[in-house]
Amino acid sequence: MSARSVEDHQEHVSGLLAALHTLAPTALPLTEALGSIVSADVTSPVDLPLFRNSQMDGYAVDAESVRNTPATLAVRGVLAAGSGTPPKHLVGSAFRIMTGAPMPEGADTVIPVEDTTGVSKHAVTINRGRAAGEFVRERGSDITAGMLLVREGTRLEPRHIAALAAVGAATVITYTPPRVAVITTGAELKSAGTQLNPGEIYDSNGPALASLARANGADVVSIARSTDDPDVFRELLSYATSVADLVFTSGGVSMGDFEVVKETLQPLGAAFGHVAMQPGGPQGSAVVNEVPILSFPGNPVSTMVSFEVFARENIRRAAGLPPIASERRPLTAALRSIPGKRQFLRGRRSGDGVEPVSGTGSHLVAMMAWADVLLDIPADVTELDAGTPVSVIPLSAWN
Repeated sequence: MSARSVEDHQEHVSGLLAALHTLAPTALPLTEALGSIVSADVTSPVDLPLFRNSQMDGYAVDAESVRNTPATLAVRGVLAAGSGTPPKHLVGSAFRIMTGAPMPEGADTVIPVEDTTGVSKHAVTINRGRAAGEFVRERGSDITAGMLLVREGTRLEPRHIAALAAVGAATVITYTPPRVAVITTGAELKSAGTQLNPGEIYDSNGPALASLARANGADVVSIARSTDDPDVFRELLSYATSVADLVFTSGGVSMGDFEVVKETLQPLGAAFGHVAMQPGGPQGSAVVNEVPILSFPGNPVSTMVSFEVFARENIRRAAGLPPIASERRPLTAALRSIPGKRQFLRGRRSGDGVEPVSGTGSHLVAMMAWADVLLDIPADVTELDAGTPVSVIPLSAWN
């Protein structure tokens, strides 16, 4: 049986995960919305500032009364922020006014305290005149009602929260992050920090898949590890499909013995086969309890590459994040590629170019940490000279 192309499997996975893109938006309290993605443009319901107010601590006057200085004016009262409806201004007088306080009706400028002398409760001497409008914040000078405040697709940062709070928004409508569960398999896997017995290894796929999902906008609701016992795997899968919109498994999908994922899911209609790629050839998919399952091979690099190639953009789209565009960069050195399989080689940007950083082994997980891109080499290419432009896939979710 021939291997499926990468493009065909990408199309298959996208169809399987189509329901993720129809998750209903969530109305989040503004105090909990930091880092969420806005699902629709937000317009301001009000003008901002909401009313004419003072930019300075000083005296609210009319500019004509202080055209000639020094000028001594009667002080009619004190206006503080939050003082309610302002009184009417009388020409030739002043109000002591604090920053943010509403301007009296008819006053058109503010004289800063430092431009005054002879201050008393009932009078002030103005030593420098100001033009109409100086140190006055006009209503709507920041934004007017109906204007765009936050654009759809924006990841909310503190400055956005401040603007939304300023116009009185108590909630904001955001994309609902897809809920993801991760199950790694293998009797040899142990948690980091524990003592290993002969033949055991630390589980890197669980933390890797969980962090990849989170970095690309998902909400990871469960991380579990199964032995090679099908009953254990079935129990973990039952829970995962009860809490998640998408389940990732790693390991147990090849042709050998103890392939617990394949053994459990094939009777449920799962599809397993090879994709013409390296690493990450063995792939599986299923739908259990109406929840899609993506089953990746167990070698660490194969697991991570599988996520990048097949799952990343589907999760980002569902979470409201923009796609991560591939790049074209020239090779800094010649390379050879295996014919018949699309290669995803670990690479690192170097100036304007890109260089491979390790061999093709799908177990070389430590060297993956040195890479910041995958070199995407077509299946029909076997040799490339230095200087040849190649397509590269950035690995960082924050590019």
